[in-house]
Amino acid sequence: MTETTTESTETTKTQAPLADIGVTGLATMGRNLARNLARNGHVVAVHNRTQARTDALIAEHGSEGTFVPTSSLRELAAVLKRPRTVIVMVQAGAPTDEVLDQLAEVLEPGDIVVDGGNAHFIDTRRRESTLRERGIHFVGVGISGGEEGALNGPSIMPGGTPEAYQTLGPILESIAAKVDGTPCCTHVGPDGAGHFVKMVHNGIEYADMQLIAESYDLLRTVLGKTPAELAEIFRGWNEGDLESFLIEITAEVLATKDPRGDQPLVDVILDQAEQKGTGRWTVQIALDLGSPVSGIAEAVFARSLSAHAAQRAAARELLAGPTEAVSIDDPDTFVGDVRRALYASKVVAYAQGFDMIRAGSQLYDWNIDLGKIATIWRGGCIIRARFLDRIREAYEKRPDLPSLMVDPYFAKAVSEGQASWRRVVSVAAAAGVPVPGFSATLAFYDGLRRDRLPAALIQGMRDLFGAHTYRRIDADGTFHLDWSGDRSEREA
Repeated sequence: MTETTTESTETTKTQAPLADIGVTGLATMGRNLARNLARNGHVVAVHNRTQARTDALIAEHGSEGTFVPTSSLRELAAVLKRPRTVIVMVQAGAPTDEVLDQLAEVLEPGDIVVDGGNAHFIDTRRRESTLRERGIHFVGVGISGGEEGALNGPSIMPGGTPEAYQTLGPILESIAAKVDGTPCCTHVGPDGAGHFVKMVHNGIEYADMQLIAESYDLLRTVLGKTPAELAEIFRGWNEGDLESFLIEITAEVLATKDPRGDQPLVDVILDQAEQKGTGRWTVQIALDLGSPVSGIAEAVFARSLSAHAAQRAAARELLAGPTEAVSIDDPDTFVGDVRRALYASKVVAYAQGFDMIRAGSQLYDWNIDLGKIATIWRGGCIIRARFLDRIREAYEKRPDLPSLMVDPYFAKAVSEGQASWRRVVSVAAAAGVPVPGFSATLAFYDGLRRDRLPAALIQGMRDLFGAHTYRRIDADGTFHLDWSGDRSEREA
């Protein structure tokens, strides 16, 4: 009986079509990615550590395309066309390393392994180096758009070698979101470049969401607007230069009622924001790169502060707020001020993110094309927005642009919005409404445009207490002052 079953199984495997690509890890993202691949005409071999998930995918969605179910990684490798390509969609960290070790035993030189999870780019660089020694191409791929994007067309940010992209690229481009007929997918650069760009994308996402939340808080607290009224305001904003996925879903959330009652849903959601780590990674790596991402950092810290429930409860009992209420003479004008402040702050946050990508590209010699990054973020991803077309145009016209904020269009936009920006931050301070995103981005704007910064005083203090030296505006070299002696200066 056993021999008959084995023979039957092996016959089935032999008759199974050779698959174009394999997917292992069939939780929500992996499952939807496999379905997207099958819907776009690819023969997809699927595998999951728990066989029940594989069986469920075939039972529920097998009619969407051609799937080849497999029960082991060895079987998965056996049904793939050469060079074999496997997408790994498992939990980041140790589970990914475990699967990669197992795949390395069943794959051959020239084959391609793709990590489509939210891996840290440093881990991707390590894994790429390890698998390269065995002749296997390892490609870290950032995928944005959530479970809906994975199914219907995400923004895809692949790293790895150009040789791997020759095989993998056409497949990924076929399932990516399309804007004006252009796939939201491009070869970002070598080794960890794809996951690095996805990390920064997520950092920008944190900043964007924080700025939107601050806008909501200001309009509700200062003007007394209801969530339903605010939903209409955000819908209106989504028809102009603020048009974006995040503004769109903000209006939807604010318009939604609690399914358990008649209150606005936003009023019954606990005000403690969670995070999965990519925002923190962005800030940590930005510090290492010396790339200021203050808008992103404040968004990460705001989420952290929201989660400190015990501290907030204690502070509410003891810490005083403003003693006088803020009065707004013209509510409509204030709404316009907040809109302009939001747009200016978003420009700064995106500029900081693109500056960080450039810094990482220079350090790791990735040669990332910033214009192409803006192009693939126009659709599929969480931060897709109308003004990404403007960003793409800015970097296409001038790839060496020192900062997005000195592109003529964006320089004009933030300069014209600064009066509103300053009024909004002033009103927020007077009303006791925390706006760390608005404040940090405005401070960055002012720091960037100032002729002289107080860093000169900091350098003087550093030289006094630690002989760290300073440079002069009127001479080359570095200098130290004899602070404890005759105050004479010598060249260091």
